[in-house]
Amino acid sequence: MAPTANHDLENLETIAEAVKVCTLCELCKSRHHAVPGEGKPNARIMLIGEGPGWHEDQQGRPFVGNSGKFLNELLAKAGVTREDVFITNVVKCRPPSNRDPLPDEIAACSRYLERQIELIDPDVIVTLGRFSMAKYFPGARISKIHGEAQEIGGRLIVPMYHPAAALHQSSLRGAIEDDFAKLPKLLAEVERDRAAASERESPADQLSLF
Repeated sequence: MAPTANHDLENLETIAEAVKVCTLCELCKSRHHAVPGEGKPNARIMLIGEGPGWHEDQQGRPFVGNSGKFLNELLAKAGVTREDVFITNVVKCRPPSNRDPLPDEIAACSRYLERQIELIDPDVIVTLGRFSMAKYFPGARISKIHGEAQEIGGRLIVPMYHPAAALHQSSLRGAIEDDFAKLPKLLAEVERDRAAASERESPADQLSLF
């Protein structure tokens, strides 16, 4: 049985190892490889997709199929590389036939995702698709709120269409590209907010820390 307590998931490596042998839901029976996620351990941007597809299941890596190629293009246009971000999914194993992940499967994987978020502590989380969006915006429609950043839990959450959506519906490509193009501005806003908060801190407040 994989570790289930946060103290057993001490770092991203132990999370990955736990995910690879996890048997907490039925998806473990049909997977070839679990896909824990990958990227910069202290990334400022974290991307959360829905679940691995066929290519991801074969390689054990997130976003390596056609949607992954498009994601790389989107990141490049925003001045970001895969090495700059951390990429994962709400479920770490491929649902059979690429069906939607089930609530119990999402719940089983949530302990891993929450711990990844806690350890990486990103400034911006980009949700890709409606299932990862539902974690922060339950009941919302992605067509209504995509690209609109909202501060939740001390960080910016940006719901976006999944890159695969543009491969199936070309009319969405422009919206997805426009949403990703906002990332540099969002990171700059985080920096400005931090600088402003630091400047507002009075000398008396600083002295009280010692």
